[in-house]
Amino acid sequence: MDLLSHTITFRHALAQWYATAQRPLPWRTQPSLYRTVVSELMAQQTQIKTMLPYFERWMRRFPDFAALAEAPAEDVLKHWEGLGYYSRARNLHKLAKEYVALEPKPRSREDWQQLPGIGPYTSAAISSIALGEPAAVVDGNVVRILARLTDDARVFKNNGEAVKAFTPTAEAVLDQGNAGEHNQAM
Repeated sequence: MDLLSHTITFRHALAQWYATAQRPLPWRTQPSLYRTVVSELMAQQTQIKTMLPYFERWMRRFPDFAALAEAPAEDVLKHWEGLGYYSRARNLHKLAKEYVALEPKPRSREDWQQLPGIGPYTSAAISSIALGEPAAVVDGNVVRILARLTDDARVFKNNGEAVKAFTPTAEAVLDQGNAGEHNQAM
């Protein structure tokens, strides 16, 4: 299929599939900006099934940005214990402190990328899922999907090169009016 000339068909098929296949994850069943931010940082380098109990425990202890910002660093690290990659916890703690102090609050992908621990993928995920911004997420999984759908057999030196190559395609097929759902489906 020539994906770019069948964008509407692709979006519709993806949305239909996602409506029946999506998992009932806690940040989807009780969505909020904070829950989206926490889930995206916890999911970096970690499988969803592994991070779910940590997410639930985290939310009980740190239910919002203010609670996290006020917490001692030792408490933050203790609640992250077992997830590994502790820089994510430290960055999330710094992010919460900056977020509560910021006025105006971050409202775009570019704004979010200025905060600790937030790169292009995470900023696109947060801004599309929680804020409705039409921003495409592109990681190794999205690259694989798009490569298959476009019959693109190129071999890349690294993931960054592949992400850069497929970002225009991801942006072209993105459902601008429903970017958050589209990105989660991808």
